[in-house]
Amino acid sequence: MDFKSFIVIALFGSLVTLSNAQGDIDALLAAGVGNANRFANDYLAEGTNGLMHSMNANWFNTADAKPLGGFEISVIANASTISNKNKSFLMDIADYNSDPNQDFSIVFADQSSSKLVATALGENNPDVDIVITYQDQLLGEQEQTITLPSGIGSDSANLLPTAFIQGAIGIGGGIELKARFVPKIDTDEVSLSMYGAGLQFDMTKWLPAHDVLPIAVSGLIAYTHLDGAYDLIESFGIDGENQRLENDTNTWLFQLIGSTKLKVINFYGGLGYITGKSESDLLGTYTVASGPLSSQTVTNPFSVSSEVSSLRGTVGTKLKLGFFRLNAEYHLSQFNAFSVGVNFGFR
Repeated sequence: MDFKSFIVIALFGSLVTLSNAQGDIDALLAAGVGNANRFANDYLAEGTNGLMHSMNANWFNTADAKPLGGFEISVIANASTISNKNKSFLMDIADYNSDPNQDFSIVFADQSSSKLVATALGENNPDVDIVITYQDQLLGEQEQTITLPSGIGSDSANLLPTAFIQGAIGIGGGIELKARFVPKIDTDEVSLSMYGAGLQFDMTKWLPAHDVLPIAVSGLIAYTHLDGAYDLIESFGIDGENQRLENDTNTWLFQLIGSTKLKVINFYGGLGYITGKSESDLLGTYTVASGPLSSQTVTNPFSVSSEVSSLRGTVGTKLKLGFFRLNAEYHLSQFNAFSVGVNFGFR
């Protein structure tokens, strides 16, 4: 997998992962804009949902909020794990023939009424073909066979990674401010920004005897945002203009955290709730090369979205050696995730 594909997979939520992109996008549009949008929504949802879980790992490594002026700088690497259920979806062919204005028909090549096909995180092995039957004004009844796209499959090592630089500072009263970002990527093909902010409240700091308590309990609210654009003109090679992929992803995390308060090694965990929405748009004009829409130009063909709303359990540990800290954690949720952080700080 080259760097360009990695950026799109890991940070745009697996929105373009096709090895023969030109043929695949042209083939999907040949099945009609409505059908292409329906397929794209099912195909991409697991990738964007996994991304939203990955984006929300390692917001904290203790419930013990920093005192006034205490700070920590961290380099964090996260990854959501991809299970088999995330790699396929049930495609019912009847849904692709439900438009009464559609003047062509679609069937699976093996005449199945429905079957599991790859999401952006999976792989069709063997290939899955559909057949479009339509009337050509000159040639009469015609058929076109389309091979449905596979996803990243084994190339992903079953992981959806993200990485951040993160900072945290205590502002007193048991309150800690946090911020994270990905250094902006802006090349001829890719433009990307990713950032977040959080507020942690250490409730035990409000108790009279908080200094002698062996544990801390905190609440956390955190917001994360990703937006990006990917120039598709050279990748697809389909006739048209301003061909690009744009993504806008926003998530919220609400978390209850508990941790020990030992000098060297500590343990933490908590229960949280993730909610978010990812919107992806395939923009520009595309001239379809074959099928019932042959030679027609389609504008802004895809506009799809996915949402997450999930409880999350967290367990982690943190090693502290002077200014240097190392933490690792694991999350149980709709997409399980793990994370490691290298932290430098003073408190």
